[in-house]
Amino acid sequence: QVRLVESGGGLVQAGDSLRLSCTASGLAFNKYTMGWFRQTTEKERDFVGVITWSGRITYYADSVKGRFTISRDNAKNTVYLQMNSLKAEDTAVYYCAALYRDYDITPKHADEYAYWGQGTQVTVSS
Repeated sequence: QVRLVESGGGLVQAGDSLRLSCTASGLAFNKYTMGWFRQTTEKERDFVGVITWSGRITYYADSVKGRFTISRDNAKNTVYLQMNSLKAEDTAVYYCAALYRDYDITPKHADEYAYWGQGTQVTVSS
């Protein structure tokens, strides 16, 4: 049974930093491309960024480029989302997602991903 568990969300002020973690179980983590998405009420899940199975390639949405960084530790089955210079518009529920791809691609659409975590709330006060 595949399980993705996000953690690290919370309430911060604009300009602060936060690091989210997503730990996977039940899959061969080092063969999965991992994505981060976010969702606000009544909106679809928006792409935030993605890291390939090898960790060699990352890709980010324009709205977070230069502020957010994705990394992974395959030995710990964990992917991270480091968020710096947070803005009020970053407020959302953040989800990690997994897609079996052991070659370097950067899928950006939610419906491409097979597995999802339960989400973690990030609230940025201005």
